[in-house]
Amino acid sequence: MNKYGKFAILMAIIVGSLSFLAYSGIQGSTTYYKTITELHQMGDSARSRHVRVGGDVQGNSIVHEAGMVKFNLVQADPKSGKQILRVAYEGRDPLPDTFRDGAQALADGRLGPDGVFHASEIQAKCASKYAPKPGMAPDQLQPGAKPAVMTSPMRSQADRPAASGQEKPSSL
Repeated sequence: MNKYGKFAILMAIIVGSLSFLAYSGIQGSTTYYKTITELHQMGDSARSRHVRVGGDVQGNSIVHEAGMVKFNLVQADPKSGKQILRVAYEGRDPLPDTFRDGAQALADGRLGPDGVFHASEIQAKCASKYAPKPGMAPDQLQPGAKPAVMTSPMRSQADRPAASGQEKPSSL
């Protein structure tokens, strides 16, 4: 074989190996966001697959035990009513500050044979205290609101817009 043929074979092996590693890495790290209803519909595949489930933390359901936090996720389903999923969190990371009764949460993990979802990670939705109240627009969008004028300390007096009724100083 000539040297170009050997080089082409070597490059094909390297590119093939890198492609396989990238594909298997992506497949191993994908998680699926499911509702509680969809999780129950998955059947046995929910026990063998890493799943991310979302719902609201049920009021008065958070119980701290030795190295574990147990709580219920609930979700309103128009067809079957209220869906409840028991969750046991055994992760190393502390729970988020926004994790409390009524908070929206995501649990990453697997469904156990006992029907309890064993989570290795919990995420809670941030409070929307900075969002406008329902029916209210942000201050900049309110009728009659004046646009904010930004002044920079780097702008010289001559570059700044003149105040009403005053002329801009000449730069001679």
